[in-house]
Amino acid sequence: MAADFTKALKNASEIELTTTGRVTGRESSRPVWFVQEDGRLFLLPVAGSASQWYKNLLQKPALKLAAAGAQYAAKAKPITDSDQVGQVVSNFRAKYGAQDVAEYYPDPEVAIEVPLA
Repeated sequence: MAADFTKALKNASEIELTTTGRVTGRESSRPVWFVQEDGRLFLLPVAGSASQWYKNLLQKPALKLAAAGAQYAAKAKPITDSDQVGQVVSNFRAKYGAQDVAEYYPDPEVAIEVPLA
């Protein structure tokens, strides 16, 4: 499963993230940008810690990811350390461009790490 998903990431600029609502218990999906590094994926919530999907992952860290028909289930690990978040933002800038990252992520104070094991 992880190998198929990892292979699908090579040609993907965004992936589908599915979380479980902390109040409703219903699954909710959305496209998100990502960076991949050292067997891990990193995600940035657009509205930072106020993002609903981020709040959902704090309560229910299980998530599903999909790319090019390949699916992967894992547990999210929140990143709140400013240096680590800064590194994720730097990697997003390198992949997507500094201007787009500044526009879509105006206050990136948190991130999510997803192990690809």
